[in-house]
Amino acid sequence: MAKSEKPAGPEKQGRLKQIVASYQMTRRTDPKVGLILAGVFVVVAAVALVLFRLIPPPWWALDIVSALLFGLLGALIVFGQRAQKSAYAQIEGQPGAAAAALGTLRRGWKTDPAIAFNKNQDIVHRVVGPPGIVLVGEGNPNRLKSLLATERRKHERVAADTPIHDVIVGDPAQHVGAVPVSKLNKHVQKLGRQVKPAEMTDVLARLKALDATRSNIPLPKGPIPTSLKGSRQNMRGR
Repeated sequence: MAKSEKPAGPEKQGRLKQIVASYQMTRRTDPKVGLILAGVFVVVAAVALVLFRLIPPPWWALDIVSALLFGLLGALIVFGQRAQKSAYAQIEGQPGAAAAALGTLRRGWKTDPAIAFNKNQDIVHRVVGPPGIVLVGEGNPNRLKSLLATERRKHERVAADTPIHDVIVGDPAQHVGAVPVSKLNKHVQKLGRQVKPAEMTDVLARLKALDATRSNIPLPKGPIPTSLKGSRQNMRGR
């Protein structure tokens, strides 16, 4: 009796659904993504096949399979990049967009969204990582200056020895020094490495004590963008 085929595991099914969802999302702002991926697949596979044929001995079957795999890899890399770009474009300007972007940072970073905000829905997020404490504001740049200054003073009182950085998210063409959401993670990671991993535990404990003193004010209303983690994983081929 032939053995019954095992159904695909939930993890594999979840990955396929995530890729399909990412593709559908990308097509909303990038209608030609399908043609571009097909072109990348064909070009990379063709170049790989020519190169493999130059390596003796010639094995047609192996060369073709290897070329197809290289073509698929090239298409996945391009798809991941375009999917992430599309995701950033769709959340640009939405409340919480910066928090969604910061949530894709790798291990070694601790993101706390909306630690402070005002009635105008200007928000300050916090990231703790190798550069120290990074206060990220999104909203009206003029109002954010005072909000960030207040948060800086609070953090300096509990973590005086830890470097504190201020970042305002927005359009650099409208506000000098502002960082677009699409470049926020790179900007934060380039702030340097001034806090060692062993010091992170003490810093986080001090910040936990600070947060415990805050009043339980409800978060500002508005749509919170979908996490960008799926697009990042697709870009990395995972």
